[in-house]
Amino acid sequence: MSSDLRFTSAQAVTREAGKLIRRRFEDKSSFKLSFKGHQDYLTEVDGEVEELVVSRLRALFPEDTFIGEEGRREESASVWVIDPIDGTANFARGIAHFCISLAYLRKGKPLIGVIYDPMRDEMFCALDGGGASMNGEAIKVSGLRDIRSATLEIGWNNRSGMAAFVELVEKLTVDSGAGMIRSASGALGMAYVAAGRIDAYVENHINAWDVLAGIVLVREAGGYVSDFLAGDGLNKGNPVLACTPKLRNALVKASGIGTLKR
Repeated sequence: MSSDLRFTSAQAVTREAGKLIRRRFEDKSSFKLSFKGHQDYLTEVDGEVEELVVSRLRALFPEDTFIGEEGRREESASVWVIDPIDGTANFARGIAHFCISLAYLRKGKPLIGVIYDPMRDEMFCALDGGGASMNGEAIKVSGLRDIRSATLEIGWNNRSGMAAFVELVEKLTVDSGAGMIRSASGALGMAYVAAGRIDAYVENHINAWDVLAGIVLVREAGGYVSDFLAGDGLNKGNPVLACTPKLRNALVKASGIGTLKR
C-alpha cells in the first residue's frame, strides 16, 4: 500500500487517539500517576493510547511493525514509531500542553510525521516530498536570520543530565543571545519550529519516538534537522537540532550539534 494511504490513516488514527487522551485528561479520576524513573512520569493512559494506535494500524497494514515508548521494539523495513503522550508530565499535572506523535519509516527513512495536540485541536502533518501543514494549511519555518532575535526551545532529560543542560542553555542564551522557552514536549517543540512559532528546538539527547515525526515536519517545512538517525539513533536516541536554515551555522557552532552549512 502507498505512503499516501498510510498518511491519511495516520491522521485518522491520531485524531481518534487524541479524543481518548482528551477525555481521560478532563477526568483526572480516571487514571493514576506513576514513575518510570526520576522525573519520568507514566500513566496507564500512555499504554491505552499506544494499544489503540497499534491495533488500528496493524489491522490496516499487517506487514508493518511498531516501536513505541511503552515497550514495543519491532524494528523492520516498514515501521511505525509512536509516542502515545509526549508531555506526560504536563498531562499528569493538569497542564494542557501535550500531544500524540506518530512517524512512519521505510528502509530507515522517515516518510510520514503526524503530531496531534488534542487540547488545541491542532494536527501537524508532513509527507516526504509533500510539504507540511497544520489543520490543512501549509506551514513553513520562520526564516529568521539573527540568533539574538531567536526564540529556542531547549529540551531537558535525565540521560544527559542537568549539568549538560545548563551548559547548553548558557551557550545558546548567555553566550549567543537567543531567548529560551521550555514547554516539556519535544514533539510539540519540533512542530512549532515547523510552523514558525519558534526558531529552533535543541536537546542533548532525545528518543526516537519523541522526535521522528517532528523531523519530517521540520524538513518538509523547509527547515534544517541534524542527522538524528546516525549510529543507532532509532534505538538509542541522539542529540537533535532543528531550526530555520538561516540560523543553522550559528546554532551548530553554539551547541556542537549537527554540521555546518558549506
